[in-house]
Amino acid sequence: MIGQIGSLRRRLLLAALALIATALVVAGLAIGLILARFVRGQIESRLDAQIVSLVSGLEPGEPLRLSRDLDPPPFDRPGSGWTWQIRRGEAVLRSTSLGERDLAVPSRPAETEDHPHPADGTGPRGEALILRVLSMPDGTVVVASAPRAALYGPLREAGVALAASLGILGLCLAAGAVAQVRLGLRPLDRLRQELEAVRAGRRERVPEPQPTEIRPLAGEINALLDQNAAQLAQARTHVANLAHGLKTPLATLSLALSEPGRDPDGRLGHLVGSLDRGVRHHLRRARSAALTGATRLRTELAGPVSDLAGALERLHAEKGVRVTCTVPAGLAAACDPQDLDEMLGNLIDNACTWCAGAVRVSAEAAGSDVVVTIEDDGPGLGPEALAAVAQRGRRLDETVPGHGFGLAITTELAELYGGGLALDRSGMGGLRARLRIPA
Repeated sequence: MIGQIGSLRRRLLLAALALIATALVVAGLAIGLILARFVRGQIESRLDAQIVSLVSGLEPGEPLRLSRDLDPPPFDRPGSGWTWQIRRGEAVLRSTSLGERDLAVPSRPAETEDHPHPADGTGPRGEALILRVLSMPDGTVVVASAPRAALYGPLREAGVALAASLGILGLCLAAGAVAQVRLGLRPLDRLRQELEAVRAGRRERVPEPQPTEIRPLAGEINALLDQNAAQLAQARTHVANLAHGLKTPLATLSLALSEPGRDPDGRLGHLVGSLDRGVRHHLRRARSAALTGATRLRTELAGPVSDLAGALERLHAEKGVRVTCTVPAGLAAACDPQDLDEMLGNLIDNACTWCAGAVRVSAEAAGSDVVVTIEDDGPGLGPEALAAVAQRGRRLDETVPGHGFGLAITTELAELYGGGLALDRSGMGGLRARLRIPA
Protein backbone atom coordinates (compact mmCIF):
# COMPACT_ATOMS: atom_id res chain seq x y z
CA MET A 1 0.00 0.00 0.00
CA ILE A 2 2.86 2.39 0.80
CA GLY A 3 4.45 1.65 -2.55
CA GLN A 4 1.18 2.53 -4.29
CA ILE A 5 0.95 5.87 -2.50
CA GLY A 6 4.46 6.90 -3.55
CA SER A 7 6.25 10.12 -2.71
CA LEU A 8 4.23 13.21 -1.88
CA ARG A 9 7.07 15.39 -3.16
CA ARG A 10 7.10 13.47 -6.47
CA ARG A 11 3.34 13.80 -6.87
CA LEU A 12 3.43 17.55 -6.23
CA LEU A 13 6.34 18.05 -8.64
CA LEU A 14 4.74 15.96 -11.39
CA ALA A 15 1.45 17.83 -11.01
CA ALA A 16 3.22 21.22 -11.08
CA LEU A 17 5.33 20.27 -14.11
CA ALA A 18 2.27 18.94 -15.96
CA LEU A 19 0.37 22.17 -15.31
CA ILE A 20 3.38 24.27 -16.37
CA ALA A 21 3.80 22.28 -19.59
CA THR A 22 0.08 22.56 -20.39
CA ALA A 23 0.11 26.30 -19.71
CA LEU A 24 3.18 26.81 -21.91
CA VAL A 25 1.69 24.82 -24.79
CA VAL A 26 -1.58 26.76 -24.59
CA ALA A 27 0.31 30.05 -24.33
CA GLY A 28 2.51 29.10 -27.31
CA LEU A 29 -0.50 28.24 -29.46
CA ALA A 30 -2.33 31.41 -28.44
CA ILE A 31 0.70 33.63 -29.08
CA GLY A 32 1.34 31.87 -32.41
CA LEU A 33 -2.26 32.50 -33.48
CA ILE A 34 -2.01 36.15 -32.49
CA LEU A 35 1.27 36.52 -34.37
CA ALA A 36 -0.21 34.85 -37.47
CA ARG A 37 -3.17 37.22 -37.44
CA PHE A 38 -0.88 40.20 -36.91
CA VAL A 39 1.52 39.28 -39.75
CA ARG A 40 -1.36 38.51 -42.11
CA GLY A 41 -2.95 41.80 -41.19
CA GLN A 42 0.28 43.62 -42.11
CA ILE A 43 0.43 41.80 -45.47
CA GLU A 44 -3.21 42.53 -46.21
CA SER A 45 -2.72 46.19 -45.29
CA ARG A 46 0.12 46.39 -47.82
CA LEU A 47 -2.00 44.72 -50.49
CA ASP A 48 -4.92 47.07 -49.74
CA ALA A 49 -2.59 50.06 -50.14
CA GLN A 50 -1.50 48.71 -53.54
CA ILE A 51 -5.14 48.29 -54.58
CA VAL A 52 -5.92 51.87 -53.53
CA SER A 53 -2.98 53.08 -55.60
CA LEU A 54 -4.16 51.07 -58.60
CA VAL A 55 -7.73 52.38 -58.35
CA SER A 56 -6.53 55.95 -58.03
CA GLY A 57 -4.26 55.47 -61.06
CA LEU A 58 -7.01 54.16 -63.41
CA GLU A 59 -7.94 56.56 -66.20
CA PRO A 60 -11.66 57.04 -66.74
CA GLY A 61 -13.30 55.62 -69.82
CA GLU A 62 -11.93 53.17 -72.30
CA PRO A 63 -9.49 51.62 -72.91
CA LEU A 64 -8.41 50.21 -69.53
CA ARG A 65 -5.09 51.80 -68.61
CA LEU A 66 -3.14 53.41 -65.77
CA SER A 67 -2.00 56.97 -65.68
CA ARG A 68 1.38 56.05 -64.18
CA ASP A 69 3.66 53.14 -63.42
CA LEU A 70 2.44 51.35 -60.28
CA ASP A 71 4.99 48.55 -60.00
CA PRO A 72 6.93 49.41 -56.84
CA PRO A 73 9.15 46.71 -55.34
CA PRO A 74 8.47 43.83 -54.91
CA PHE A 75 5.69 43.93 -57.54
CA ASP A 76 8.34 44.49 -60.24
CA ARG A 77 10.19 41.20 -59.60
CA PRO A 78 8.99 38.24 -61.74
CA GLY A 79 8.15 35.13 -59.76
CA SER A 80 8.12 36.94 -56.41
CA GLY A 81 4.42 36.20 -55.80
CA TRP A 82 3.77 39.91 -55.17
CA THR A 83 1.45 40.67 -58.11
CA TRP A 84 -1.58 42.69 -59.09
CA GLN A 85 -4.18 42.40 -61.82
CA ILE A 86 -6.99 44.63 -63.09
CA ARG A 87 -9.76 43.09 -65.22
CA ARG A 88 -12.68 44.83 -66.90
CA GLY A 89 -14.46 42.54 -69.27
CA GLU A 90 -11.80 41.15 -71.59
CA ALA A 91 -9.28 43.89 -70.85
CA VAL A 92 -6.58 42.99 -68.37
CA LEU A 93 -3.72 44.93 -66.82
CA ARG A 94 -0.98 43.00 -64.99
CA SER A 95 2.06 43.70 -62.85
CA THR A 96 5.55 43.17 -64.20
CA SER A 97 6.00 40.26 -61.77
CA LEU A 98 2.96 38.48 -63.24
CA GLY A 99 4.09 38.72 -66.85
CA GLU A 100 1.57 37.48 -69.43
CA ARG A 101 -0.21 35.07 -67.09
CA ASP A 102 -3.48 35.63 -65.31
CA LEU A 103 -4.29 35.31 -61.62
CA ALA A 104 -6.96 32.75 -60.80
CA VAL A 105 -9.47 34.75 -58.77
CA PRO A 106 -12.02 32.73 -56.71
CA SER A 107 -15.58 33.18 -57.93
CA ARG A 108 -17.76 35.45 -55.82
CA PRO A 109 -21.34 36.62 -56.20
CA ALA A 110 -21.60 39.71 -58.40
CA GLU A 111 -21.66 42.63 -56.01
CA THR A 112 -19.83 45.86 -55.51
CA GLU A 113 -17.70 46.56 -52.43
CA ASP A 114 -16.30 49.59 -50.69
CA HIS A 115 -13.14 47.83 -49.59
CA PRO A 116 -11.18 44.72 -50.63
CA HIS A 117 -12.10 41.31 -49.30
CA PRO A 118 -9.66 38.51 -48.44
CA ALA A 119 -9.25 35.35 -50.46
CA ASP A 120 -6.79 32.52 -50.98
CA GLY A 121 -5.58 31.61 -54.43
CA THR A 122 -2.92 29.92 -56.50
CA GLY A 123 -0.36 31.64 -58.67
CA PRO A 124 0.53 30.79 -62.29
CA ARG A 125 3.28 28.45 -61.09
CA GLY A 126 1.06 26.74 -58.52
CA GLU A 127 2.36 28.74 -55.55
CA ALA A 128 -0.05 29.53 -52.69
CA LEU A 129 -1.07 33.17 -52.56
CA ILE A 130 -2.85 35.55 -50.22
CA LEU A 131 -5.31 37.64 -52.24
CA ARG A 132 -7.15 40.89 -51.71
CA VAL A 133 -9.98 41.47 -54.20
CA LEU A 134 -11.97 44.67 -54.89
CA SER A 135 -15.08 44.61 -57.13
CA MET A 136 -15.95 48.09 -58.45
CA PRO A 137 -19.41 49.28 -59.63
CA ASP A 138 -18.35 49.44 -63.29
CA GLY A 139 -17.38 45.75 -63.26
CA THR A 140 -13.71 46.33 -62.76
CA VAL A 141 -12.04 43.75 -60.52
CA VAL A 142 -8.76 44.71 -58.89
CA VAL A 143 -6.66 41.93 -57.33
CA ALA A 144 -3.40 42.14 -55.41
CA SER A 145 -1.52 39.08 -54.13
CA ALA A 146 1.34 38.16 -51.82
CA PRO A 147 3.09 34.79 -51.46
CA ARG A 148 1.96 32.75 -48.48
CA ALA A 149 5.67 32.31 -47.71
CA ALA A 150 5.65 35.98 -46.70
CA LEU A 151 3.38 34.88 -43.85
CA TYR A 152 5.15 31.65 -42.89
CA GLY A 153 8.71 33.06 -42.96
CA PRO A 154 8.23 35.66 -40.23
CA LEU A 155 6.09 33.22 -38.27
CA ARG A 156 8.84 30.61 -38.43
CA GLU A 157 11.45 33.08 -37.19
CA ALA A 158 9.14 34.38 -34.47
CA GLY A 159 8.22 30.81 -33.57
CA VAL A 160 11.87 29.88 -32.94
CA ALA A 161 12.34 32.91 -30.69
CA LEU A 162 9.00 32.21 -28.98
CA ALA A 163 9.88 28.54 -28.38
CA ALA A 164 13.24 29.53 -26.89
CA SER A 165 11.58 32.13 -24.65
CA LEU A 166 8.89 29.70 -23.51
CA GLY A 167 11.55 27.04 -22.91
CA ILE A 168 13.54 29.38 -20.67
CA LEU A 169 10.32 30.43 -18.95
CA GLY A 170 9.41 26.76 -18.45
CA LEU A 171 12.79 26.01 -16.88
CA CYS A 172 12.42 28.97 -14.54
CA LEU A 173 8.89 27.90 -13.60
CA ALA A 174 10.03 24.30 -13.05
CA ALA A 175 12.86 25.50 -10.80
CA GLY A 176 10.34 27.67 -8.95
CA ALA A 177 8.01 24.68 -8.56
CA VAL A 178 10.85 22.56 -7.16
CA ALA A 179 11.79 25.32 -4.72
CA GLN A 180 8.14 25.82 -3.77
CA VAL A 181 7.60 22.11 -3.10
CA ARG A 182 10.80 21.90 -1.05
CA LEU A 183 9.84 25.01 0.91
CA GLY A 184 6.25 23.81 1.36
CA LEU A 185 7.30 20.36 2.62
CA ARG A 186 10.03 21.67 4.90
CA PRO A 187 7.67 21.82 7.92
CA LEU A 188 6.99 18.09 7.42
CA ASP A 189 10.73 17.36 7.40
CA ARG A 190 11.11 19.46 10.55
CA LEU A 191 8.21 17.57 12.17
CA ARG A 192 9.90 14.27 11.28
CA GLN A 193 13.13 15.46 12.92
CA GLU A 194 11.20 16.54 16.02
CA LEU A 195 9.50 13.14 16.21
CA GLU A 196 12.90 11.47 15.85
CA ALA A 197 14.13 13.61 18.74
CA VAL A 198 11.11 12.50 20.80
CA ARG A 199 11.78 8.85 19.99
CA ALA A 200 15.48 9.27 20.85
CA GLY A 201 14.59 10.90 24.17
CA ARG A 202 15.96 14.36 23.36
CA ARG A 203 12.45 15.83 23.53
CA GLU A 204 9.34 14.94 25.46
CA ARG A 205 6.81 16.55 23.11
CA VAL A 206 6.52 18.02 19.64
CA PRO A 207 6.80 21.85 19.80
CA GLU A 208 3.42 23.56 19.62
CA PRO A 209 4.37 26.40 17.20
CA GLN A 210 3.67 24.84 13.79
CA PRO A 211 2.17 26.00 10.47
CA THR A 212 -1.63 26.14 10.46
CA GLU A 213 -1.99 23.00 8.34
CA ILE A 214 0.35 20.91 10.56
CA ARG A 215 -0.76 22.25 13.93
CA PRO A 216 -3.68 19.74 14.32
CA LEU A 217 -1.30 16.86 13.46
CA ALA A 218 1.22 18.06 16.05
CA GLY A 219 -1.57 18.32 18.62
CA GLU A 220 -2.71 14.75 17.94
CA ILE A 221 0.88 13.49 18.21
CA ASN A 222 1.34 15.24 21.55
CA ALA A 223 -1.96 13.80 22.78
CA LEU A 224 -0.76 10.33 21.77
CA LEU A 225 2.56 10.89 23.56
CA ASP A 226 0.70 12.01 26.70
CA GLN A 227 -1.50 8.93 26.54
CA ASN A 228 1.51 6.64 26.10
CA ALA A 229 3.30 8.34 28.99
CA ALA A 230 0.26 7.87 31.24
CA GLN A 231 -0.02 4.21 30.27
CA LEU A 232 3.72 3.76 30.84
CA ALA A 233 3.50 5.31 34.30
CA GLN A 234 0.52 3.11 35.16
CA ALA A 235 2.29 -0.03 33.94
CA ARG A 236 5.43 0.83 35.87
CA THR A 237 3.36 1.43 39.01
CA HIS A 238 1.74 -1.98 38.67
CA VAL A 239 5.11 -3.63 38.06
CA ALA A 240 6.66 -1.86 41.06
CA ASN A 241 3.75 -2.87 43.29
CA LEU A 242 4.02 -6.44 42.13
CA ALA A 243 7.79 -6.42 42.68
CA HIS A 244 7.47 -5.17 46.23
CA GLY A 245 4.60 -7.56 46.90
CA LEU A 246 6.40 -10.71 45.77
CA LYS A 247 10.15 -10.31 45.57
CA THR A 248 10.86 -9.16 49.11
CA PRO A 249 8.81 -11.93 50.83
CA LEU A 250 10.38 -14.53 48.57
CA ALA A 251 13.86 -13.25 49.38
CA THR A 252 13.08 -13.28 53.10
CA LEU A 253 11.68 -16.81 52.84
CA SER A 254 14.78 -17.94 50.95
CA LEU A 255 17.02 -16.52 53.66
CA ALA A 256 14.94 -18.19 56.39
CA LEU A 257 15.12 -21.57 54.64
CA SER A 258 18.90 -21.24 54.28
CA GLU A 259 19.30 -21.37 58.08
CA PRO A 260 20.46 -24.75 59.44
CA GLY A 261 17.64 -27.21 60.12
CA ARG A 262 14.90 -25.22 58.35
CA ASP A 263 15.01 -27.19 55.10
CA PRO A 264 16.85 -30.49 55.65
CA ASP A 265 16.30 -31.99 52.21
CA GLY A 266 16.45 -28.68 50.31
CA ARG A 267 13.14 -29.24 48.55
CA LEU A 268 11.51 -26.10 49.91
CA GLY A 269 14.56 -24.02 49.04
CA HIS A 270 14.51 -25.42 45.53
CA LEU A 271 10.81 -24.61 45.13
CA VAL A 272 11.29 -21.09 46.53
CA GLY A 273 14.23 -20.57 44.18
CA SER A 274 12.19 -21.72 41.20
CA LEU A 275 9.32 -19.46 42.23
CA ASP A 276 11.70 -16.52 42.68
CA ARG A 277 13.25 -17.07 39.23
CA GLY A 278 9.83 -17.32 37.61
CA VAL A 279 8.58 -14.18 39.32
CA ARG A 280 11.71 -12.23 38.38
CA HIS A 281 11.50 -13.49 34.78
CA HIS A 282 7.90 -12.37 34.28
CA LEU A 283 8.52 -9.11 36.12
CA ARG A 284 11.45 -8.44 33.82
CA ARG A 285 9.30 -9.08 30.74
CA ALA A 286 6.48 -6.89 32.05
CA ARG A 287 8.84 -4.09 32.98
CA SER A 288 10.67 -4.32 29.66
CA ALA A 289 7.35 -4.05 27.82
CA ALA A 290 6.50 -0.99 29.89
CA LEU A 291 9.84 0.65 29.11
CA THR A 292 9.66 0.10 25.34
CA GLY A 293 7.37 2.07 23.07
CA ALA A 294 7.05 5.41 21.38
CA THR A 295 8.44 7.36 24.33
CA ARG A 296 12.14 7.03 25.06
CA LEU A 297 13.30 7.85 28.58
CA ARG A 298 16.08 10.37 28.99
CA THR A 299 17.70 11.35 32.28
CA GLU A 300 20.70 13.60 32.62
CA LEU A 301 23.34 12.24 34.98
CA ALA A 302 24.94 15.36 36.44
CA GLY A 303 21.98 16.39 38.59
CA PRO A 304 21.10 12.99 40.13
CA VAL A 305 24.77 12.15 40.82
CA SER A 306 25.35 15.50 42.54
CA ASP A 307 22.18 15.15 44.63
CA LEU A 308 23.00 11.59 45.70
CA ALA A 309 26.58 12.53 46.53
CA GLY A 310 25.45 15.40 48.74
CA ALA A 311 22.81 13.27 50.50
CA LEU A 312 25.20 10.37 51.16
CA GLU A 313 27.96 12.69 52.39
CA ARG A 314 25.53 13.94 55.04
CA LEU A 315 24.43 10.39 55.81
CA HIS A 316 28.04 9.31 56.41
CA ALA A 317 29.14 12.57 57.99
CA GLU A 318 30.56 10.72 61.02
CA LYS A 319 33.24 9.15 58.81
CA GLY A 320 33.95 12.45 57.06
CA VAL A 321 33.36 10.93 53.62
CA ARG A 322 34.04 13.20 50.63
CA VAL A 323 32.42 12.29 47.32
CA THR A 324 34.06 13.81 44.23
CA CYS A 325 31.87 13.95 41.11
CA THR A 326 33.14 14.30 37.52
CA VAL A 327 30.14 14.08 35.22
CA PRO A 328 30.05 16.06 31.91
CA ALA A 329 27.09 18.42 31.52
CA GLY A 330 24.49 17.15 29.07
CA LEU A 331 25.49 13.50 29.39
CA ALA A 332 22.23 11.54 29.62
CA ALA A 333 21.11 7.94 29.89
CA ALA A 334 18.02 6.21 28.50
CA CYS A 335 16.82 5.29 31.97
CA ASP A 336 13.96 6.07 34.29
CA PRO A 337 14.97 8.62 36.96
CA GLN A 338 13.81 6.38 39.81
CA ASP A 339 15.75 3.39 38.49
CA LEU A 340 18.82 5.55 37.97
CA ASP A 341 18.60 6.85 41.54
CA GLU A 342 18.23 3.33 42.87
CA MET A 343 21.25 1.97 40.96
CA LEU A 344 23.53 4.92 41.69
CA GLY A 345 22.28 5.17 45.26
CA ASN A 346 23.15 1.53 45.96
CA LEU A 347 26.63 1.83 44.43
CA ILE A 348 27.58 5.17 45.99
CA ASP A 349 26.17 4.09 49.37
CA ASN A 350 28.26 0.88 49.28
CA ALA A 351 31.35 2.93 48.38
CA CYS A 352 30.68 5.36 51.25
CA THR A 353 30.13 2.45 53.63
CA TRP A 354 33.40 0.67 52.85
CA CYS A 355 35.67 3.59 51.98
CA ALA A 356 38.34 5.06 54.22
CA GLY A 357 37.12 8.58 53.48
CA ALA A 358 37.14 9.25 49.73
CA VAL A 359 34.74 8.24 46.97
CA ARG A 360 35.06 9.25 43.32
CA VAL A 361 32.19 9.21 40.81
CA SER A 362 32.84 9.79 37.10
CA ALA A 363 30.88 9.23 33.91
CA GLU A 364 31.70 9.12 30.21
CA ALA A 365 30.10 8.21 26.91
CA ALA A 366 31.23 4.89 25.46
CA GLY A 367 29.72 4.42 22.01
CA SER A 368 25.99 3.96 22.40
CA ASP A 369 26.30 3.53 26.19
CA VAL A 370 27.13 5.61 29.22
CA VAL A 371 29.57 4.23 31.79
CA VAL A 372 29.34 5.50 35.36
CA THR A 373 32.35 4.58 37.51
CA ILE A 374 32.20 4.61 41.33
CA GLU A 375 35.53 4.09 43.16
CA ASP A 376 36.56 4.17 46.82
CA ASP A 377 39.75 3.99 48.85
CA GLY A 378 38.57 1.17 51.08
CA PRO A 379 40.03 -2.32 51.51
CA GLY A 380 38.53 -3.64 48.27
CA LEU A 381 37.59 -7.26 47.52
CA GLY A 382 39.43 -10.32 46.37
CA PRO A 383 38.44 -12.42 43.33
CA GLU A 384 36.28 -14.85 45.33
CA ALA A 385 34.57 -12.04 47.19
CA LEU A 386 33.88 -10.20 43.92
CA ALA A 387 32.09 -13.28 42.59
CA ALA A 388 30.07 -13.74 45.76
CA VAL A 389 29.11 -10.16 46.51
CA ALA A 390 26.71 -9.82 43.54
CA GLN A 391 24.60 -12.77 44.72
CA ARG A 392 21.17 -11.80 46.05
CA GLY A 393 21.17 -11.63 49.86
CA ARG A 394 24.88 -12.44 50.17
CA ARG A 395 26.68 -10.19 52.69
CA LEU A 396 30.40 -10.33 53.43
CA ASP A 397 30.15 -8.48 56.75
CA GLU A 398 27.13 -9.18 58.93
CA THR A 399 28.07 -6.33 61.28
CA VAL A 400 27.20 -3.71 58.71
CA PRO A 401 23.49 -2.84 58.43
CA GLY A 402 21.71 -4.00 55.30
CA HIS A 403 19.99 -6.90 53.59
CA GLY A 404 22.48 -7.76 50.84
CA PHE A 405 20.15 -6.96 47.94
CA GLY A 406 21.77 -3.71 46.71
CA LEU A 407 24.27 -5.00 44.14
CA ALA A 408 21.93 -7.73 42.92
CA ILE A 409 19.11 -5.25 42.36
CA THR A 410 21.51 -2.85 40.63
CA THR A 411 22.74 -5.63 38.34
CA GLU A 412 19.17 -6.69 37.54
CA LEU A 413 18.08 -3.13 36.72
CA ALA A 414 21.15 -2.50 34.55
CA GLU A 415 20.55 -5.71 32.60
CA LEU A 416 16.89 -4.79 32.20
CA TYR A 417 17.98 -1.67 30.29
CA GLY A 418 20.47 -3.64 28.20
CA GLY A 419 23.49 -2.68 30.29
CA GLY A 420 25.41 -4.32 33.09
CA LEU A 421 27.54 -3.95 36.20
CA ALA A 422 31.23 -4.87 36.49
CA LEU A 423 33.29 -4.94 39.73
CA ASP A 424 37.06 -4.88 39.92
CA ARG A 425 39.96 -3.30 41.78
CA SER A 426 40.16 0.49 41.86
CA GLY A 427 43.28 2.55 41.39
CA MET A 428 42.38 4.22 44.69
CA GLY A 429 42.91 0.89 46.43
CA GLY A 430 39.31 -0.11 47.02
CA LEU A 431 36.43 -1.35 44.88
CA ARG A 432 35.58 0.00 41.44
CA ALA A 433 32.03 -0.47 40.15
CA ARG A 434 31.42 0.25 36.45
CA LEU A 435 27.71 0.73 35.68
CA ARG A 436 26.92 0.57 31.94
CA ILE A 437 23.52 1.78 30.69
CA PRO A 438 22.32 2.93 27.23
CA ALA A 439 22.95 6.56 26.29
